[in-house]
Amino acid sequence: MAVEKIDLTKVKPYGDTMNDGIVQLSFTLPVPPGAEAEEAARRLALKMGLEEPSVVHAEDLGVGYTMFIVYGKCLHTIDYTKIQVPKVDVDVMDKYEVENFIKENIGRDVVIVGACTGTDAHTVGIDAIMNMKGYNGHYGLERYKGIKAYNLGSQVPNEELVVKAIELEADAILVSQVVTQKDVHIPNLSQLVELIEAEGIRDKVLLVCGGPRISHELAKELGYDAGFGKETYAENVASFIVTELAHREAKHRK
Repeated sequence: MAVEKIDLTKVKPYGDTMNDGIVQLSFTLPVPPGAEAEEAARRLALKMGLEEPSVVHAEDLGVGYTMFIVYGKCLHTIDYTKIQVPKVDVDVMDKYEVENFIKENIGRDVVIVGACTGTDAHTVGIDAIMNMKGYNGHYGLERYKGIKAYNLGSQVPNEELVVKAIELEADAILVSQVVTQKDVHIPNLSQLVELIEAEGIRDKVLLVCGGPRISHELAKELGYDAGFGKETYAENVASFIVTELAHREAKHRK
């Protein structure tokens, strides 16, 4: 069977047939279920620019709310060839390569302090990166030779994190942000940068943040050195930190 050639300059959604534009979306409206509610959802999809919208599922959420699943056809295309997404530019090493890199290029223990800050109580992100057992078969930073990792846990005030980083003479600070409703993570991350700058240690410490809605681009905009999103493991973070740290120390010696 012949494979249809895809024009990457005009990419559009695919449902059953190439370029049919079929998409599925779900949303909730503050109206009780019924024929009027489904028509409201259909009309809303039309206003979104979808052709031939069809409400395929409506579910009563109680107290006057209804959730919908709608199919429709998207007419727009995207030039995939022109997309450029800022990413952390580093060669990712495995655990043993990181350990060897530290021994050969830094020659001392690298101190890393991490926490889930603000009101965020979800430690899954920071634990996956820092705890000895790690996540999904990827060991955390506590298991790395040459790295002293301090996981302060959840709901850590930014002020407390900065004080601990200064006390331990940290080379890097890691911040995990999982709860991001209403973009609460942005002012919290910004405040940490302001505190570090006020203490006069911004140029002495690497600042890294991560979470499901964190991107490298956002992190850089907020004043961080790097940002890591989903599917990030300890070796991704460690590779960036030790590589950047070695680069800065070599530059300082010149």
